[in-house]
Amino acid sequence: MRARLLIVEDEGIVALNIQNRLQGLGYSVVATVSSGEEAIQVAGETRPDLILMDIKLDGNVDGIEAAAEINRLFHLPVVYLTAYTNDETLNRAKLTEPYGYILKPFEARDLCTTIEVALYKYQMEQQLREREQWLATTLKSIGDAVITTDTEGLVTFMNPVAEALTRWSLEEVIGNDLTQVFQTINEKTRAVVQNPVLLALQQGITVGLENHTLLVTKDGAEIPIDDSAAPIKDEVGKILGAVLVFHDNIEKQQSEARLQKNNERLEAEVAKLSEQLSQANAQLRQMEEQLRIEMAQRQCLERELELGLEEE
Repeated sequence: MRARLLIVEDEGIVALNIQNRLQGLGYSVVATVSSGEEAIQVAGETRPDLILMDIKLDGNVDGIEAAAEINRLFHLPVVYLTAYTNDETLNRAKLTEPYGYILKPFEARDLCTTIEVALYKYQMEQQLREREQWLATTLKSIGDAVITTDTEGLVTFMNPVAEALTRWSLEEVIGNDLTQVFQTINEKTRAVVQNPVLLALQQGITVGLENHTLLVTKDGAEIPIDDSAAPIKDEVGKILGAVLVFHDNIEKQQSEARLQKNNERLEAEVAKLSEQLSQANAQLRQMEEQLRIEMAQRQCLERELELGLEEE
């Protein structure tokens, strides 16, 4: 499929020459316009694959301003056409993040090469943006809290669950050191627990939190949590950052507390039954002793009766 290009050039002869060259190279030209205002309007209407933008345009909006607005509104790639190479112009142009420059006058081969490189770069960035969007959507939808950092431990992402648990919003913490957001202490000793992300970044391994860890939230609340941190690596093993995944242990603690309470109640009931059984055994022994005494007395009485009968 041929790439669709928009030409923005205020010199008619130059614009026609560029159009003929592009069509000769196999590209499709969706329109040729001569002003920045027209460029913005037509870009929105036609959504070309690439825009060739002359920097110096007649009118109130020059090529750089038009490119900035097109990037803001439509995220379309722009390649500048210019005969100006002064530092001031180039510095202004750089701020719009163009996909290339073509200096006038130019050869058809240079034009084709710059366009193909720009199209490829834009395609790769689109794919990367889509993967990042997919990943962000996935992380936002999972049930655990997730925070990611760069190699310096600065926050790059936080999902809604992490925002809810820490009481911090992503807008408040992005770019900040994770230790300012994720503060943990030992429930029993109250000592500060070392941040697992730092260990994951330093050692390049997955690190879990120790037991009895409390997360100290933005408002000072303390929440029992379990978590682990792992380094984020590229295909060659280079560490690009780290991801921290954690969840609250409140329900687990409540379950453990209920279990402990039930165990204590059961132990009390067992102790009570044991005491009752012990008392019953004591009573039984007393009854057995009494029965032995009564039997002995009866035997004595029977013996006396037998002796009395013999004397008569």
